[in-house]
Amino acid sequence: MYTRVTPYKMKPGSQAAATNILNGLKDNILALPGQHRFLNVLNDETGEGYVISTTEIAEASPETTEKIKALWAQFSDFLVQEPVGATYSVVADWTK
Repeated sequence: MYTRVTPYKMKPGSQAAATNILNGLKDNILALPGQHRFLNVLNDETGEGYVISTTEIAEASPETTEKIKALWAQFSDFLVQEPVGATYSVVADWTK
């Protein structure tokens, strides 16, 4: 199992509008190949956030990478810059 962690920076105060877009993209996000879990966290005051996606694929294919870029493009009005993610091996994934 792998996790892709993507730090991002939104313009402060854009959480409500970006969340509306995000909710509309839910099915597309969860349909990405290998996707198991999706978590998005954001501090609306600073604009700092992280997307954490758990997947069974270590490295996204070029086609999947393009889909991910297209998803991020939906937030272009709110992003300070284009985010760049990194993939890590999952060491522990606990829930209670």
